[in-house]
Amino acid sequence: MTGNITFTMIKPDAVEANNIGPILSVINKAGFRILAMKYMRLTKEQAGQFYAVHKERPFYGELTEYMSSGPIVAAVLVKDNAVADYRKLIGATDPTKAEEGTIRKMFAKSIAANAVHGSDSNENAEIESNFFFSQLERF
Repeated sequence: MTGNITFTMIKPDAVEANNIGPILSVINKAGFRILAMKYMRLTKEQAGQFYAVHKERPFYGELTEYMSSGPIVAAVLVKDNAVADYRKLIGATDPTKAEEGTIRKMFAKSIAANAVHGSDSNENAEIESNFFFSQLERF
């Protein structure tokens, strides 16, 4: 499956705004199939583990606090060229710079509250997917 999966999280801001369904609809219409999905709330420690790559960055504490502030939806998505296609679908981190029709243009509130996470490489897609899902949870 390498190269054909990506990982996404619908972040607390988008969940709170009742955008789970609309975001999943955009994902499905773009040709992605959901391989695994769960609704959950991360602890601050779990958010810290997931975002450990950013530990030395100045926004790390704020990021882990935000990501543990409310429920999220984690999902593994399948499609040919999944990582690149999903990155294009979600748009720029800054929603004011995101292209029309992208998830962040439609649903993000700010750079920090940018509605969704998307893997940035095939390697990270595997790592991130494995953080949330066992092979038994993938269909």
